Amino acid sequence: MIPPREPSSIQTRPSLLNRLKQDNDTEGWKQFYTIYGKLVRDFAIQAGLTDAESDEVVQETAIAIARHLPQYRYDPKVCKFKTWLLNQASWRIKDQLRKRKKHASVSLSPGTNPRALSGDDTARTSTINRVPDPAGENLDKLFEVEWRKNLFDAALEQVRERFSLKQFQIFDLAAIKEWPAAEVARSLGVSTANVYVIRHRISAAIKKEINRLEAQLDDNILQACTDSNLSAKRS
Repeated sequence: MIPPREPSSIQTRPSLLNRLKQDNDTEGWKQFYTIYGKLVRDFAIQAGLTDAESDEVVQETAIAIARHLPQYRYDPKVCKFKTWLLNQASWRIKDQLRKRKKHASVSLSPGTNPRALSGDDTARTSTINRVPDPAGENLDKLFEVEWRKNLFDAALEQVRERFSLKQFQIFDLAAIKEWPAAEVARSLGVSTANVYVIRHRISAAIKKEINRLEAQLDDNILQACTDSNLSAKRS
């Protein structure tokens, strides 16, 4: 049986970015953490960071977005929000990797001045695009994997309502847990042909829902930024 899932971290409301441009909107930032916090943290973990380092990446990414969001203008032809979020998180991950390497280097060097341990955040951030890091070369691929996982979970939540519990049990065993179709059929008392049909139907529904969610996300962000720009012009 598929366990209940937490609310999707991909779905959002059209007004979220607009709300976040207001510095005092605490509820908006809570929602942002709910929507993207897990995505960024999972991304950092997959990039090789520790739990503590990943938590710091989430926090620093949120701070960076808060700082730059008032100037953010959504233009999918130039840079989608997903790409912008990827860049913000990737820079902080690379920053953590350099910080780790620097501390390791200092700890292995006898007689090093202890003051060298106090890294300058501003300096590290300003050189972020000039310091190559081999581990950072595949960050865009890792982010895409995490993004897709979140989209899949979001689509699964929506599609779940269209099928029966037993149909989803079949899908869970056959598609997610990857049991052989014959074993799923024996376990749930259905025909093997039925297993194949259900797996295909739900898989197709999820794929369609993923495409819809991605299009909706771009539309929502565009609407939020358009509303913000119109509001700024009126004021």
